[in-house]
Amino acid sequence: MAVEKLKPYKDADGTKREQVETMFNHLAPTYDHVNHTLSLGVDRLWRRRAINYLMAKGSWPMRVLDVATGTGDLALLAAVELGAEEVIGIDISDEMMKVGREKAEAANLDFAVKFQHEDCSALSFPDKSFDAVMSAFALRNFENIEQCLREMRRVLQPNGDIVVIDLCAPQRFPMKQVFSLYKKYIMPHIGKTVSKDVSAFHYLPATMETVPQGPSMAEIFRNAGFRNVHYKYLNFGMCCMYTAIR
Repeated sequence: MAVEKLKPYKDADGTKREQVETMFNHLAPTYDHVNHTLSLGVDRLWRRRAINYLMAKGSWPMRVLDVATGTGDLALLAAVELGAEEVIGIDISDEMMKVGREKAEAANLDFAVKFQHEDCSALSFPDKSFDAVMSAFALRNFENIEQCLREMRRVLQPNGDIVVIDLCAPQRFPMKQVFSLYKKYIMPHIGKTVSKDVSAFHYLPATMETVPQGPSMAEIFRNAGFRNVHYKYLNFGMCCMYTAIR
């Protein structure tokens, strides 16, 4: 699919996975600030929606995997709100996880939240290792989305829950037009001003437009073996939350 072929640095060598790793290592020092600025802080609400979904299931998961954890915001939230005994955040970017470890230590949550370098297309964990799997804003960056979902399913306990939130491009007026202006002018300007990695802030909105969303992504979840797959658009179609069970 188109989004799997889209790379941050078009004229550079390397696979998408390698380029994404490089990009996030570059972005790590300013990622949280830029992320909250670009989303006007709404990204925090989206993460909370994911955690609320797991809380509403009744039996809260005690061992949780956070795929493409980045700087660990979702993992830390899971440790606090779910009271999970162990949350393992995995990522291909060591620099992003370095920030996450610092945040976990500052919040006195490093006893529960651990970080580990992993490629989600080939996880090192045994089958049925986790009660729940979650991920935020990462599907668009995977080189093989279905393979990553298959691995996420593999390490889930039977009937375990997965919840994924990902950005997407609004399809309806007026947010479609607002997003078009936002991606063309505001995102590159903020990226250039704050992170100095202009390519990343052309790549990221491009992935939002090309990633399968809603029913198309739900079908990929089903092809990966998940059951009871549902999706829900958030904030006028800027984000979509996918839920399913193993």
